[in-house]
Amino acid sequence: MSKITKSLFGDLEGKSIYRFTLYNNKGNCVSIINYGAIITSWRVQDKDIVAGFGNLKDYINNDAYFGCIAGRYANRIAAGKFRINGNLYELARNNGKNHLHGGNKGFDKVVWDTGSNEMEEQPLSLHYLSKDGEEGYPGNLKVKVEYDYTDDEELIIGYFAETDKATPVNLTSHCYFNLTGDVSKNILDHSLLINADHYTPVNESQIPTGEIKAVGETAFDFKEMTTIAGNNSTMEAGYDHNFVLNKNGDPFSFAASLVAPEDDLQLSVFTTEPGLQLYTGNFLDGHLINRDGKPINQHSALCLETQHFPDSPNQPGFPPCILLPGKKYFSKTVYKISYNGKAAREIQTKEG
Repeated sequence: MSKITKSLFGDLEGKSIYRFTLYNNKGNCVSIINYGAIITSWRVQDKDIVAGFGNLKDYINNDAYFGCIAGRYANRIAAGKFRINGNLYELARNNGKNHLHGGNKGFDKVVWDTGSNEMEEQPLSLHYLSKDGEEGYPGNLKVKVEYDYTDDEELIIGYFAETDKATPVNLTSHCYFNLTGDVSKNILDHSLLINADHYTPVNESQIPTGEIKAVGETAFDFKEMTTIAGNNSTMEAGYDHNFVLNKNGDPFSFAASLVAPEDDLQLSVFTTEPGLQLYTGNFLDGHLINRDGKPINQHSALCLETQHFPDSPNQPGFPPCILLPGKKYFSKTVYKISYNGKAAREIQTKEG
């Protein structure tokens, strides 16, 4: 097992916030804090490939979900409401008239329980109890997230949940990547491949219309490796869209590959989830400062959020997202780093 180190990162409302750093045998490491279950750093070959902050205050005050676990329902729910068995539930509306990433105080803004204070081996397990009625959601939801960083440069994230009332659940990591390690270089020159033949179109407030459309001959066609800038030419602000992953009967499968402009690093994504949200940091505006003192501007970093589709509680044609009492929620996503980007130019497969 690879080791974990632990250090104090700050205090919040009388609770200690710790930074846990997961090392592999190559000397690379991933750091996570128990506030928001946030990935604060991923150091590979002397680069930090995730955008983030050097102190707790900046994580508490940021409005862009840097590195966090988003939930209870990641992404948007239209008009902040849904029905289960005829019962209407109304949620916090924190994104215009819609609900986003769990509401005013989602899983990104809570202190997670670390369990044992003497964890020395991976995986790192973080726990949270989301109580019945929190942000409007039904049911007491017990959540666990596990992080494991392997010698094969795989960051493995496992999501687990149980409930005592039927409730929608959709958990994802909102990590912002820039494979150059320098947020002053935008990600539009990164090359991207997404294993998706279809996407879910959205309306003016980013709510899916319910359609599932082919990506062919559109700006959403990343079936072959291409620069984001090349596809982005018809997109005014960038991407904030859900892609319907090609599963081909495999519960755990290849989703995407991202390659740095220098072609030296690639990030590949594998997941059990049916969708992938590509977000190119459209709303970043420079008011947030990276740990190295540089402003995080529009397109300074991007997210590859594995997920159920946005607004699934209100979209009967989308994969179901309601967790029932007695059932167990499980989701797994792997982010894998390779040192030669050329390998990303072929669609990869992985058994899990």
